[in-house]
Amino acid sequence: MANNIFFISSLFVLVIFTQKIDAVDYSVTNTAANTAGGARFDRDIGAQYSQQTLVAATSFIWNIFQQNSPADRKNVPKVSMFVDDMDGVAYASNNEIHVSARYIQGYSGDVRREITGVLYHEATHVWQWNGNGGAPGGLIEGIADYVRLKAGLGPSHWVKPGQGNRWDQGYDVTAQFLDYCNSLRNGFVAELNKKMRNGYSDQFFVDLLGKTVDQLWSDYKAKFGA
Repeated sequence: MANNIFFISSLFVLVIFTQKIDAVDYSVTNTAANTAGGARFDRDIGAQYSQQTLVAATSFIWNIFQQNSPADRKNVPKVSMFVDDMDGVAYASNNEIHVSARYIQGYSGDVRREITGVLYHEATHVWQWNGNGGAPGGLIEGIADYVRLKAGLGPSHWVKPGQGNRWDQGYDVTAQFLDYCNSLRNGFVAELNKKMRNGYSDQFFVDLLGKTVDQLWSDYKAKFGA
């Protein structure tokens, strides 16, 4: 059952959209409705669409990570999204996803598709394991962009396969590398994420693919002539 809660004053309008699916509560709150970006969010994206996207992203992420039961994944009772008047694009912290109204306002392309991709990326941070904080930051960001890539939501400016300087450079560079690794062993990303539940080691690549991550990176660069 969805609930729309409206708080109206002469200073701002706060809209909260909530819904519970698969034992997870999802809420979307536009705290920047009185700004140009907040108004564009309401007009071109909307709280209900964002909530539906979070639900779809969660199911997609569970599938990518092969987390078929609650025991396989984090115990996250609620995922909250906030549209805030802030710099940057978005970030996730403590099962909250914060998206910049300023970014929404300034985005010149298909803003709904862009924010859909951003939500898939940030929702991945909610559900992925990070080696108890020991995994490289570039790998964590790369896995999030890998999910966005597999969802078909990567923007046109992302690097092409084989590009980049280091396997753990992060974001699109690492996402493309992980896609290559997954092509060597279907389910690799899911198994890597599972291994990172309690810690992290580069040895995980050897365990799963029989080669060091540096050798895999060299093979990857050679395959694409980079």
